[in-house]
Amino acid sequence: MRACIPLVLAVLCSLAWAGKMESCASRCNEKFNRDAACQCDRRCLRHGNCCEDYEHLCTEDHKESEPLPQPEEETEEALTSNLYSAPTSCQGRCYEAFDKHHQCHCNARCQEFGNCCKDFESLCSDHEGFSHSSDAITKEEIQSISEKIYRADTNKAQKEDIILNSQNCISPSETRDQRDRCPKPLFTYVNEKLFSKPTYAAFINLLNNYQRATGHGEHFSAQELAEQDTFLREIMKTAVMKELYSFLHHQNRYGSEQEFIDDLKNMWFGLYSRGNEEGDSSGFEHVFSGEVKKGKVTGFHNWIRFYLEEKEGLVDYYSHIYDGPWDSYPDVLAMQFNWDGYYKEVGSAFIGSSPEFEFALYSLCFIARPGKVCQLSLGGYPLAVRTYTWDKSTYGNGKKHIATAYIVSSA
Repeated sequence: MRACIPLVLAVLCSLAWAGKMESCASRCNEKFNRDAACQCDRRCLRHGNCCEDYEHLCTEDHKESEPLPQPEEETEEALTSNLYSAPTSCQGRCYEAFDKHHQCHCNARCQEFGNCCKDFESLCSDHEGFSHSSDAITKEEIQSISEKIYRADTNKAQKEDIILNSQNCISPSETRDQRDRCPKPLFTYVNEKLFSKPTYAAFINLLNNYQRATGHGEHFSAQELAEQDTFLREIMKTAVMKELYSFLHHQNRYGSEQEFIDDLKNMWFGLYSRGNEEGDSSGFEHVFSGEVKKGKVTGFHNWIRFYLEEKEGLVDYYSHIYDGPWDSYPDVLAMQFNWDGYYKEVGSAFIGSSPEFEFALYSLCFIARPGKVCQLSLGGYPLAVRTYTWDKSTYGNGKKHIATAYIVSSA
């Protein structure tokens, strides 16, 4: 498959045409605006609510950039983010980004400034040549492990398993008019025998456990909670997740597989509030199932979810602005669609990948490059994933949930 235009350019250009309150055009470093769909203030990187063109328009270097220094004045949003007590230990915080609200620090320069937590050396010092620092995992190491994960995905769709009808490739400037330029569905055929595989079946069972509208608290039954555990258990049996755990264990991030699983469950399935009600969202719901906030689709970056909703007549495929370079699955598509009355202007997704493949790559990027751009390599082609941390609440001792993860660029 071939790109209409580079995806990163397509995403940025389309966002530039978005409405004023959905773009950072002429809004860089403004104060927090509660009426805006996304923010452009200096705190938005920390809070995970920046407009998608924030880094492109408001920072000098948007590739793997550090959050900008925070202004002294407090906003309502900043106060909300600090309702939890600041941690005083480095447990689960080794080499995290600097946060001026913490009483002590665990970042790479805390010894230089003399403000490390007391247990920094015992918990965060190098061990057997490896460091807990996110910066200790090099770009080359991330690209190498992503290639291993790519090769290990034996559960992915084969070319004959999926027939796509991508139809019209449009320019980014055309996405704002919300026109349906594709009269036929995106998926002409999917071999649903794929969905009987354990990881697919466990993944699909999770998709209907959520209310898509933010502001409505999620309340899980015992069965739904058990389905989360089943999904994690099944994916951990796969070569994809074994590769990821082995890599992170070697990097001294996790001491045991159970510690890794427990952390995945918290970072992906732990609930937090995007709306007015406590516990109305999670990383998994946002990225894989999709949500609706302020009248627009947010998240929804999964091809299986898209296919199942399209099959039920709930998703209407409008067009695409990018079709990846891969000639086999998994591939990448950046598309526009309507989800039962709500529009998604640019939604990137892997196509034909197994659930464990996406889960592994997004987890890798969140762990190795939290809140940054993560440079991967898949089948010899470069690919970048962007993650955001959720900073208004934590789990464990100051660890952060996934706010979102999505593909931002490709060759």
